[in-house]
Amino acid sequence: MDFEPSAKCRELSERLEAFMAEKVLPAEAVWAEQMAASGDGHHHAQVVEDLKAEARARGLWNLFLPHATEWTEGLSNLDYAPLAEISGRSHLAPEALNCAAPDTGNMEVLTMFGTDEQKEQWLRPLLEGEIRSCFAMTEPDVASSDATNIALRIETDGDDYVLNGRKWWISGAARERCTIAIVMGKTDPEAPRHLQQSQVLVPLDTPGLTVVRDLTVFGYTDQEGHCELSFENVRVPRSNLIGEEGGGFAIAQARLGPGRIHHCMRAIGVAERALEAMCRRVTTRTAFGKPLSDQGVIQEWIADSRMDIEQARLLVLKTAWLMDTVGNKGARIEVSAIKVAVPNMALRVVDRAIQAHGAGGVGPDFGLASMYAHLRTLRLADGPDEVHRMQLAKREIRKYEST
Repeated sequence: MDFEPSAKCRELSERLEAFMAEKVLPAEAVWAEQMAASGDGHHHAQVVEDLKAEARARGLWNLFLPHATEWTEGLSNLDYAPLAEISGRSHLAPEALNCAAPDTGNMEVLTMFGTDEQKEQWLRPLLEGEIRSCFAMTEPDVASSDATNIALRIETDGDDYVLNGRKWWISGAARERCTIAIVMGKTDPEAPRHLQQSQVLVPLDTPGLTVVRDLTVFGYTDQEGHCELSFENVRVPRSNLIGEEGGGFAIAQARLGPGRIHHCMRAIGVAERALEAMCRRVTTRTAFGKPLSDQGVIQEWIADSRMDIEQARLLVLKTAWLMDTVGNKGARIEVSAIKVAVPNMALRVVDRAIQAHGAGGVGPDFGLASMYAHLRTLRLADGPDEVHRMQLAKREIRKYEST
């Protein structure tokens, strides 16, 4: 295994570090002011557009795509890993770089499976950062951790598909610029279990598609929005099918592999920022006659956090290396491992940082509470911990079944 970053990765990392320090981190306060002034939790703040223009000018745009396209050169997963980690230090950075979920996964799907017409109509404006998108799979009435349970019906009617059903926790659907959804539903209930589902493109202004409500996360109104959607006789042309009928489950797996590793890379950046906040806090606060940093328990938190981060980073780098060398399918067990290990690690680090900040840690002033809420959500996104642990356990058990 070789985790040495390429010369290109090192150069991009230096540029990204400078962009974060000079533009992104100072913009966080501006963003908060603009959001508060708008009175809309899903407002698209002007400062984000300013950051996007600056990122493009600095050559820091669409870094996530491993496939070379007319818009991107393509980076290996191993080269993208440290860049995603750096971007994870600020909630503004992923969108500023046009590397924010769920758009990244949708762009990869369209790159791999989209027709020329779909690419021109939807992929191009997504890569240009002109629109946003969402991915509609999770449903309120079934255990969506098993994607074969998906019940929304996609039925053929002449040259159209007609969709009926409900989705919820659809991230990004409340954004002002969200115009297109990739919707997973059931086209053939009688087909083999993993061939019943398909994915279709549905513009959000299609008649019959209703945003029922925006769901809060631990009481937070997330700017992305996590919406419940109702589909009542939603009609789209059959040309909106992505790939082929019955290919929905396979497309979902192709989409979620890279998406899971991107989340984990950014989560390490979140953990690094929380550790930095903890260290700054304890070196400037005095209790019982000495700095908090002199307390043995605080030093234990800091040491454990550093070890936790380093271990998680190595597992992520190994996974990225495997994805590059043996493919996403060959690395699927390691992807499951990091999907469990990294969010749990980052939650521990943030929890320690909250404790070090006292009451301020659970309030809005330091950003730690929102970090915690986001990371806790990651333990459910793209498959709950239990599904990934099941995959890991099955592989271990198989080693001994024939002995």
